Amino acid sequence: MQIAELDGLAVHYRDEGDPKGPPVVFANSLGTDLRLWDKVMPLLPQGLRYIRYDKRGHGLTEGTPQPYSMGTLVRDAEQLMDHLGVKEALFVGLSIGGMIGQGLAVKRMDLVRSLVISNSGMKIGVPSMWQDRIDAVNASGIESLADAVMERWFSKSFRATPELTAWRNMLVRQTADGYAGCSAAISGTDFYTPTSGLRLPVLGIAGTEDGSTPPDLVRETVDLVPGSKFALIRGAGHLPCVEKPEEYARILTDFIKETGHA
Repeated sequence: MQIAELDGLAVHYRDEGDPKGPPVVFANSLGTDLRLWDKVMPLLPQGLRYIRYDKRGHGLTEGTPQPYSMGTLVRDAEQLMDHLGVKEALFVGLSIGGMIGQGLAVKRMDLVRSLVISNSGMKIGVPSMWQDRIDAVNASGIESLADAVMERWFSKSFRATPELTAWRNMLVRQTADGYAGCSAAISGTDFYTPTSGLRLPVLGIAGTEDGSTPPDLVRETVDLVPGSKFALIRGAGHLPCVEKPEEYARILTDFIKETGHA
């Protein structure tokens, strides 16, 4: 178990692969921990350094009182990469992780060489929607939202499999402060202008059955960056790395090779 003490916050992470290889950093979605990428990791190229971490209030990373700002979450990623001596990384962010990646790429060009915005957007939802979810979590816990979240996360066929139970359990075991705090960070974020100023290789990944960040939102976001690419995974919801890991890994591997990161 690897823990980094970052400005008083204990952050859980995994640092795997070739320690001298080009770095790839993964940031998870709201309500998940670093196991989100378990199915994809064995399918990715050897010779690279793969770093995953639990964001604030999720998994085994400490939580702090809500609300959080996106700037705080970006700073957590920044401090972890500085702590590990990582520069010029491919940053792969899913959902809120994709927002963290956009913010980090704008703030620290030395840290992010290329960016994957997976099932995310420059802006997700509206503040009133997020406030309703924050209120529900604070009043009745994450359990009160769990069934609706599963419908947004996964396709109908995946929801019929026994594996759904594990992902539902992962969701409800996050801290209320972590879930509501990160919800507040999403609510307060609109990266339209900053992301439109990015000039680096960008790949957008979307799932046709995504009820949280539909393909049109992902495409609209990556289209802000000249020369960006877009990949659509059919039959997958908000977490295509879970539902379609082979296809997700192939798309990511192709991007790694195309950008000369391998």
